[in-house]
Amino acid sequence: MAQRVLQVEADGGSRGNPGVAGYGALVRDPATGEILMTDAAPLGRASNNVAEYSGLVAGLEMAKAIDPDARVHVKMDSKLVVEQMSGRWKIKHEDMRRLAATARGVLPPAQVTYEWIPRAQNKDADRLSNEAMDAGARGGRWDAGASEVPVTAPRPGRAADHDADADAGADAPAAAPEPEPAGGTERPTGRLHHVEIWVADLEAARASLGWLFEQLGYASGDAWAEGCTYRGAGEYLVLESGRDVAAGRHDRLRPGLNHLAFRAGTRAEVDRLAARAQERGFSLLFADRHPFAGGRDHYAAYLETADGFEVELVAGRD
Repeated sequence: MAQRVLQVEADGGSRGNPGVAGYGALVRDPATGEILMTDAAPLGRASNNVAEYSGLVAGLEMAKAIDPDARVHVKMDSKLVVEQMSGRWKIKHEDMRRLAATARGVLPPAQVTYEWIPRAQNKDADRLSNEAMDAGARGGRWDAGASEVPVTAPRPGRAADHDADADAGADAPAAAPEPEPAGGTERPTGRLHHVEIWVADLEAARASLGWLFEQLGYASGDAWAEGCTYRGAGEYLVLESGRDVAAGRHDRLRPGLNHLAFRAGTRAEVDRLAARAQERGFSLLFADRHPFAGGRDHYAAYLETADGFEVELVAGRD
């Protein structure tokens, strides 16, 4: 059977550069022209380049959700992103390096090709990114139901592949097995919208978890007296404090959230980020089994903040 081909179209923009930013992305069936899936989101205050890379990551994540074995052809009107991801231009800016590493970690690089196109040929992704920026300017979120770029194809037969990242427990952090799809080959299509983390000390959490989120490619978004957001490629993370939050250190061993797991690039990038995190007060968990505490085929760093939150940094294929 011939390998399936999916086409990703992605864009991003910033009104002010940096300014109010957002991205838009879609996956198209190149054989029929039908749009299989769309995504867009405001990014708070960010640059054009961060927004464009965020659109790319979102597009690749959608393509993987539809068919993780498909060949993916990316079309963008950003010459910078296309040339950097194709390996012809060096990536000098740290934010761009992090986002490029995130993009490369979604699918095997050999499975993805890139093509620059004029902006006029990228109008659907451009429309989505502008809808996201409009939503951000209003202080709201992108509404897929009101979008001018609707999904035109029926639900794909093969949908979201579950993340095989490890789900570390207290004593035996083994990689979680992938659930078998019920009723044949069709898979669930759920996607994470956001995660809200309540913290006793907001400033300490911003200095630890917030710093790490930004190192992983999340863009600092809205902020208010008792909280702040970090925008990713579709989902966002919230740190929030206030009088409703019970005092004390987070206990990951009690019912509730055990840890957050993130793709963090290559093994070398996981090692580098884990070392930097420890310099900032994170503790390395399961040190006697690091970096294979989740199993011999699962390269990851398990880290804990001073107030008890665990984060797992998972390496993709080098």
